[in-house]
Amino acid sequence: MNEQTQIATMMTQIGTAARAAATVLATAPAQAKTDALNAAADAVWDQRDAIIAANKKDMAFGANKGLSPAMMDRLMLNEDRISGIVDGLRAVAAQDDPIGAVTEEWTQPTGLHIQRVRTPIGVIGVIYESRPNVTADAGALCLKSGNAVILRGGSESFHSSQAIHACLVAGLKSAGLPEAAIQLIPTRDRAAVSAMLQATDYIDVIVPRGGKGLVGLVQKEARVPVFAHLEGICHVYVDASADLEKARQVLLNAKTRRTGICGSAECLLVDQAFYDLHGDILTRDLLGAGVEVRADGVLAETEGTVVAQASDFGHEFLDMIIAAKVVDGIDGAIAHIREFGSNHTDAVICEDDAVADQFFRGLDSAILMRNASTQFADGGEFGMGAEIGIATGKLHARGPVGAVQLTSFKYLVTGDGTLRS
Repeated sequence: MNEQTQIATMMTQIGTAARAAATVLATAPAQAKTDALNAAADAVWDQRDAIIAANKKDMAFGANKGLSPAMMDRLMLNEDRISGIVDGLRAVAAQDDPIGAVTEEWTQPTGLHIQRVRTPIGVIGVIYESRPNVTADAGALCLKSGNAVILRGGSESFHSSQAIHACLVAGLKSAGLPEAAIQLIPTRDRAAVSAMLQATDYIDVIVPRGGKGLVGLVQKEARVPVFAHLEGICHVYVDASADLEKARQVLLNAKTRRTGICGSAECLLVDQAFYDLHGDILTRDLLGAGVEVRADGVLAETEGTVVAQASDFGHEFLDMIIAAKVVDGIDGAIAHIREFGSNHTDAVICEDDAVADQFFRGLDSAILMRNASTQFADGGEFGMGAEIGIATGKLHARGPVGAVQLTSFKYLVTGDGTLRS
């Protein structure tokens, strides 16, 4: 049996098991899912030393592969980050079960009583790079929403993901739920990705979580519907009405807190009127924090900046690098973001309500913020416990994708011998 045939056989087995598990999960008691997630959280904490040991293998693999410091940071697990995984599992467990929830209800003049209720999607495929915590986040959210999930982690996080997945399976087993509810593709072979993208008989939707290359591949090759999670080309626009100290603090947090996440700011836009008032203080703050500022126009006159190239705008650096330029007020900022943004997350720093309103109305990013760091673009920070990704498309799910966003709906219609005339 050749390698391609082996992959196809493996995917058929995994897909068949996932379909069977999804049937069970669709009517599983809410308490069973909650118990499974809490048991998984216990297992992750109990196995933290083993998970960290597995992660060290991945870190060595990543270093040998030449991953950037930002990507290595995304890959790394320590006890504090494992504690965060545990907290995320418990937070999802504590949420209300979305399945069966009535979202709308009304009675027609004919006497028909109609309810729209949440229902699982079925089987979800998640393809992701580097970050091993996605294994726990995606598994938890799919389980909570009554979906079976097939996970394909990045080659860099192979051992870490396996160790975390084992804890999720232990949770399922302890709660009497099918172990195939959360499956992890057991190979680094990229042919498995192609097989998932073609698995229309088994997978209802694919969620890609990674860089532009991965998402582009998924969108190009997938025959299964896709929740797109595109680049996080996040902008921070500082208006003339901005509070100076607020702007300085928010900008530094947006860029430097963690540079390797999709909510990291990648472009600073400064209102010309703000620059006239305060000069290049924001640029100097960034330089002082160790950020490479690729500046355009007057901002490039600040000592220590690098003259921006056209390709620096609309680029996701995922590093201690930011593009920067002066724009002509809110109209200039909106025009720039429309041209170079990725519809992920953009922020305005201002005290003028009219400016904020224009920013919110004029842009169509999945997340728009005022006077807050773009690093808050995260399902956990939105109260979702965790997220499977930030969807930048416009259909079905948009923004942080939590358990509720991983549901569909059906209509329940009740009559009393009701006939249509």
